[in-house]
Amino acid sequence: MAKFIDKIAFWKTSLPKVGRSAFAAVVVLVIFLFALGIYWNSEPDQFDVVAVAKERAEERGYLNNSKQLVTGYTMTNTLYSLVDTLLEKPGGFISNDIMPPGVLMDNMPSWEFGVMVQVRDLARALRKEFSRSQSQSTEDVNLKIAEPQYNFDTNSWALPSSESEYRRGNAELLKYLDRLANKADNAQFYSRADNLADYLSDASTRLGSLSQRLSASVVKERENTDLAGDAEARQSTANGSYQNVKTPWTQIDNVFYEARGASWALIHILKSVEVDFAQTLQKKNAMVSLRQIIRELEATQETVWSPMILNGSGFGLLANHSLVMASYMSRANAQIIDLVRLLKQG
Repeated sequence: MAKFIDKIAFWKTSLPKVGRSAFAAVVVLVIFLFALGIYWNSEPDQFDVVAVAKERAEERGYLNNSKQLVTGYTMTNTLYSLVDTLLEKPGGFISNDIMPPGVLMDNMPSWEFGVMVQVRDLARALRKEFSRSQSQSTEDVNLKIAEPQYNFDTNSWALPSSESEYRRGNAELLKYLDRLANKADNAQFYSRADNLADYLSDASTRLGSLSQRLSASVVKERENTDLAGDAEARQSTANGSYQNVKTPWTQIDNVFYEARGASWALIHILKSVEVDFAQTLQKKNAMVSLRQIIRELEATQETVWSPMILNGSGFGLLANHSLVMASYMSRANAQIIDLVRLLKQG
């Protein structure tokens, strides 16, 4: 450190006055961008899905004297709030930034992508399942516009920007939300066991994929189970009897924060499920199962005290944060599979 200070002092004395001023300005700018990057990299806090839904309903004049929200209002508002949080958090939506410090950051963009995947899944389920009574019923006029907007490229900076497309999706979602609250309009949300099971099945496949990618932070040999359970099954490209699976070391922290973002979003969605599907879950005696899933996912949001995501080898001296995250997500996934099976039983 002393040698470094001596070199700085030498540069200050040897550079011309204009050069010293420029050098000082560059140093200040670097420090400012570094501090700003740390601030932007902070993850948003969790929010109370019921309180936020009631606040929005009260603002728009749809909360009746009994303070009861119409079925589906909490889940739909949660979808709106997830997107709104991405757009309004410190630094805004960072994934498509082309200027520092955003362009130099990778953890927060990965976190944002994890949230957006959950947003897209819920938006698709809302358009395809929750707002329709059966396969032959028509799509909702607002949801069929909103859902494609959330699938827009997360890296588009302009013409159009990702933010403008997501805001348009939220604007259409808000129209559906108003129509849902105003029971005179033809907007519906169906709280049934079958459509909830379909959505949770999609959530399960997402968690399964993430847990596999997290587990692959260390090299492991995996049996090829692609065609297991069906003797007549075929695949387009033949693979060997086993595979060596490994997440590149440059992607380990990205996968970790993508999983962390997906879990953050799913916690809020499942809490809204607890509200809008309360009768369905109670009838199946499945409320406690849902709450345990939420509890497992909340463990993924504990503070990361290490300045970097460590990648220790299994039972080695150093921790492996990816394996810890994979453990929580795998347990949550297993319980979602059980919950889906319970919902599908008569």
